[in-house]
Amino acid sequence: MVAVPIKLHQGDLLVEARVNASNKLTFKLDTGFGITTISPKLADSLHLERIGGLTIDGIAGEERADTFRGAEFSFEGMTFRPRRIAALPSQRQGKQRSRDGIFGADFFRRFIVEIDMPARRMRLYEPGGFTYGGKGEVIPLQFRRDTPIVEAVIRPLGQEPVTARLEIDTGCDDCLCLGHDFVSANRLLDGAKPRTESARRGVGGSAPIQHGMLDELRLGQLVVKKPSANFFLEGSPASNGQAGHIGLGALQHFKMIFDYGSRKLILEPAE
Repeated sequence: MVAVPIKLHQGDLLVEARVNASNKLTFKLDTGFGITTISPKLADSLHLERIGGLTIDGIAGEERADTFRGAEFSFEGMTFRPRRIAALPSQRQGKQRSRDGIFGADFFRRFIVEIDMPARRMRLYEPGGFTYGGKGEVIPLQFRRDTPIVEAVIRPLGQEPVTARLEIDTGCDDCLCLGHDFVSANRLLDGAKPRTESARRGVGGSAPIQHGMLDELRLGQLVVKKPSANFFLEGSPASNGQAGHIGLGALQHFKMIFDYGSRKLILEPAE
């Protein structure tokens, strides 16, 4: 096991690593991303070998990215050697300047990843040597492609509880984002007080939303009271068949242990 510091900056959960013996670089921890990425400038400076491209689905569309091989990430003695990484052209711009890339699904498959928000530490375990002996809530994970999915219960304000399949997305800084079809089918905005409309940005552009609040979010026996929610007025933040996603705003109440190999997420309430 190794432990490395993490920090929360403008809603992004960030960790440092070296790439091919570089100086320390900053990466976002994002379970909602299917592949690890680096900035195009970093791909150039490291002289990585370009091997093709892929299309990444985003919150409001798609973006084409070049892919590279030959990157090795190191964390105080542990290493991560993805088969390929991607470089998104949009990562040259705006908010992304505060980081050098994103650790996505392939990173979470490589290790058992413990994110200890109260202690501001990430601990990485080799999967074969990890045994959990705590009393946290074990939440089964399902996968459709790369993103982890959980069964949860939400209780809208003044309404009956609703069961929802929700992706786990540590790349989202809010508590919940719910797709338009799910919001409409369950009439989640009926009777709601008028709220300011805005937009959520991500890969592919932006999507209009209405801000609101739910009475509670339930994960197994764990409850998050009064979570904020973004109700999508068009499209969805999640893949087809899912209601939406749970973001870091709700998850930061817990210590999280992601065990993709055993298909489980362990949540321990912060003391």
